[in-house]
Amino acid sequence: MKYSYTPRGVCSSQFDFDIENNIIKSCKITNGCPGNTMAVSKLVIGKTIDEVINTLKGIDCRGKGTSCPDQIAQALIEYKNK
Repeated sequence: MKYSYTPRGVCSSQFDFDIENNIIKSCKITNGCPGNTMAVSKLVIGKTIDEVINTLKGIDCRGKGTSCPDQIAQALIEYKNK
């Protein structure tokens, strides 16, 4: 299933996921710090939604109270609740 999310409070402007049977098949992050967003995108592929949420939720970037990884967790929490 394709799922898009607009993150809040970070440099990235959109996350696009392809999720099958609770496994992340792809993750595209638009904008943000290029090296970090490319790395995070690759690291979540093949993981379950819950694995990613548990790993990334709460990561802070420069005292913002969130980060691109935390926003990915928030996106997946929202996905699960739909």
